[in-house]
Amino acid sequence: MIRAFLAVVILMSACLATPARAQDAAAPFDGDLQRLAEILGALHYLRGICGSNEGAKWRNEMQALIDAETPSGDRRARMVAGFNRGYNGFQQSYRTCTPAATVAIRRYIEEGSKISRDLTARYAN
Repeated sequence: MIRAFLAVVILMSACLATPARAQDAAAPFDGDLQRLAEILGALHYLRGICGSNEGAKWRNEMQALIDAETPSGDRRARMVAGFNRGYNGFQQSYRTCTPAATVAIRRYIEEGSKISRDLTARYAN
């Protein structure tokens, strides 16, 4: 399940990569990208406390998404803020892995996969 999610995120990143916009205007899929960033931040924290031994895997996925999308200015700031919001939100609630944290991980992987598939289907060239 996690491998499929990562594959979809990478595919989506490649498909959404566009040349830099002159004024870096908001894209129609920015809301979905921000939600995906928030999910990646949550997974970065939750997978760490649940002993996944993945290190910076989810942060690296976020960086790959930013590198592929190449946002600047406010768009980049919103994506980074989404990642941080996802991370910090769970950091404030969970200090150790619990059954609820495990459920949250599963749900976020499912939601992130769905967002990635939908974006790829809708906007891929």
